[in-house]
Amino acid sequence: MENPVIIFGANHLGRAAKEIFDTNSVVVYGFLDDDKKLHNTELDEVVVLGDTDNDGFLKLIGKKCEAFVAVDDNKLRKGLVKMLQEIRHVQPVNAIHSKSVISSKASLGHGNFIDFNVYLAPGSKVGSQCILNARVHIGVECVVGDFVQIGAGSNINAGVRVEDEVFIGSGVTVVAGVTIGKGARIGAGSVVIANIKAGETVFGNPAQSIKS
Repeated sequence: MENPVIIFGANHLGRAAKEIFDTNSVVVYGFLDDDKKLHNTELDEVVVLGDTDNDGFLKLIGKKCEAFVAVDDNKLRKGLVKMLQEIRHVQPVNAIHSKSVISSKASLGHGNFIDFNVYLAPGSKVGSQCILNARVHIGVECVVGDFVQIGAGSNINAGVRVEDEVFIGSGVTVVAGVTIGKGARIGAGSVVIANIKAGETVFGNPAQSIKS
């Protein structure tokens, strides 16, 4: 990547993304964040320039700068991605740690956060705007949808299908061949041995539905 990057979100995810770009010798031009208290302050030696809708900085995107959305609230993330696509006519770039391993036989969409020691196996497919935290393992021929978040140390085994907007906590194991429905949530440390319905929340070993 030749152009510098503007990071949307001066928060924990933004700091982690900045570190990832540093590992790849990509310059971070600055942060944009809607918390006005942060404006003109520095985060890891980079300035928080202004709001996420500041046209003075947005006009740089697609010309002199790339964009990365470092927001883990999916509603806000979707809004920022839509704005970048419709107004600036760009896709957010991927933030891929230099010590992650992505098979040449894997495929990856746009705007993904891929942290330290993540592994994408041959035949795996990861959509766009996903957050894969440190040491996540995505097995052979797994399919991961858009806006999926997977916590650190989780192991998604071969042939698993993870639909859009799923949240998987840290240290989760999903056995081979399971399908996890859209918007499902899996608690940290769970072991998933059966399909999970769309919108369902599960926890435990084996993972069981949590009744509201």
